[in-house]
Amino acid sequence: MTEVNAPVTMSDVARAAGVSTATVSRVVNGHYGVSAHTSAQVRSAIERLGYESSLVATSLRRSRTNVLGLVTHSFQSYTAEVLKGVMQALTRSGFDLIIYANSDLYGSYSEGWEQRHLTRLSGTLTDGCIVVTPWGEVQSRTPVVAIDPARHSTAPAVTADNLAGATAAVEHLLGLGHRRIGFIAGRSNLAAAWSREEGYRSALTGAGVPVDLTLIGRGDFNPESASPLARALLQRADRPTAIFAASDGMALKVLEAAKELGLSVPGDLSVVGFDNIPESALTEPGLTTVDQSMYQLGYEAARMLKALVTGEWEGPRQMVLPTSLVVRGSTAPPKSITRS
Repeated sequence: MTEVNAPVTMSDVARAAGVSTATVSRVVNGHYGVSAHTSAQVRSAIERLGYESSLVATSLRRSRTNVLGLVTHSFQSYTAEVLKGVMQALTRSGFDLIIYANSDLYGSYSEGWEQRHLTRLSGTLTDGCIVVTPWGEVQSRTPVVAIDPARHSTAPAVTADNLAGATAAVEHLLGLGHRRIGFIAGRSNLAAAWSREEGYRSALTGAGVPVDLTLIGRGDFNPESASPLARALLQRADRPTAIFAASDGMALKVLEAAKELGLSVPGDLSVVGFDNIPESALTEPGLTTVDQSMYQLGYEAARMLKALVTGEWEGPRQMVLPTSLVVRGSTAPPKSITRS
């Protein structure tokens, strides 16, 4: 059985240093009245024993905790990639990270979840928070940076160029000869979802292809929301020859639905996603998708938040990162179009 050691207390430090607990308290809190020799003894004992004062107590004594928060509704591949970037940006920064997420991994979104989490974290436990895909505008006593903010949000934010990415995805399908292109949208109150739908529509319009509203399904970025929408599109007599999904998670469900219905990809159906999560390269065939560099989203959000906390941020409050199309095996010309 693994032995679990009890936390080191201030009394333990006092005994090791040969001083009173009150003296240790004065040293820890930076108070006057302790000689340099005694202070050195106490600090040596603290280092030797690995004593750490209470984070909450420390935050009450000084203006900063040197802890940042990351608030997310659930952990999926997108969030995991964002977290990698956040952690890299905080390496050797002097800041620690608290991650706060709902316990319901794939639960439905509920309005106000991010504000409830921020209320618990801001001020006492953290100096500021990153909020991933918030439902609405976020407010806090401490700095907040949103990744993929709500539509019309004015909070500091980092997002991808979703309009350009979606436009490139649909133009790719149009270039292959597709004209009946379905679309599974994301959560409409997010700026990213709105821009991706705008890119879908503008690419069709630019090619002289009418936008057929019956080919648009309303998902919410939860992968499970895409399954019935994909089946409904693919079971139509006039089914689309291609589907663009606003996230890779939803696109993977399109691939599953196509397989269940006996349709081959890309022979009978081309599929494009958005995100470039690791799983998108592991499907058979590999998923054509838009890379929005989720790692970089997390990295830049953490970099912005650190600077906002320290008062050193001089860049734009809304940062837009470039996207790029990654072409894999899930897209090809429709059967009626032959390669030249």
